[in-house]
Amino acid sequence: MASFWDVQKANKTKSYLLICVVLVMVAVLVWFAGELVGGGEWLLPVAIVISIAYSIGGYYLGDKIVLAVHGARPADAIKDAYLYNTVQGLALAAGIPEPKMYVIEDPSPNAFATGRDPKHASIAVTSGLLNTMNRAELEGVLAHEMSHVRNLDSRFMTITIVLVGLVAIMANMIGRMFWFGGGHSDRNERGGGNMLLVVIGLLLVIFGPILAQLVRLAISRSRESLADASAAQLTRNPDGLADALEKLKGTPPLKSASDATASLFISDPVHGGDKKGVVQRMAGWFSTHPPLDERIKALRAM
Repeated sequence: MASFWDVQKANKTKSYLLICVVLVMVAVLVWFAGELVGGGEWLLPVAIVISIAYSIGGYYLGDKIVLAVHGARPADAIKDAYLYNTVQGLALAAGIPEPKMYVIEDPSPNAFATGRDPKHASIAVTSGLLNTMNRAELEGVLAHEMSHVRNLDSRFMTITIVLVGLVAIMANMIGRMFWFGGGHSDRNERGGGNMLLVVIGLLLVIFGPILAQLVRLAISRSRESLADASAAQLTRNPDGLADALEKLKGTPPLKSASDATASLFISDPVHGGDKKGVVQRMAGWFSTHPPLDERIKALRAM
């Protein structure tokens, strides 16, 4: 039987190793840029500036945008006292400021956390979740979202998105320069002996962004598993969250569901519960969440 500390350590290690994979891809692309287009190392700072500029708005304004997109209203301290009391207790136990609470009027049970750090965090739950879960199950779900806040997952995923963006931007720039003759004279000087290098470079330019996206999704899944283990530690009741996840199986999609924000939710809001499309069934590689059965099994084993 694995303890929640063991599961946390394993998923943190996995997250950092996956980040290292993306960093290696960035380094290799820089090297290929120099080899293929001559002095292409300048692409890295340019790509960094573009990627960070693209991400900075989402980092500081993403929480407001996500809450607005899903029509979340501020929770009422009296009407939603049950919710408020649970959050207050969990925030105290987690040692973080109490997040702002929101409610989404939707019968499909779900929840998400957003915000760049614990001081600017928000947790939103659907009315369906409040109507479906008992006290222990609601506590498990909120502890999962609170763990995302405490583990700084929004910040971690922002860094991941920046790095994945670097791979995509650099691959695009190298591809354009290569196809439009950016490295033609240099290749002529070297002769035909670098053909293997050219082929490898082209493969990386073509498939690098796809691989980077797969790594991003794998990191998202590892952070979900980490939040599950952290929630079990926070509540000392892994069965509460496991029972909640059981109730999420086969639930309908969220009315305001979007692939752009799907990774934030505790379960897939687009396909609903564990009902997956064809792409999501391909070994789970294209899913932002581990299968519910897998998460439940891990929680029951703690």
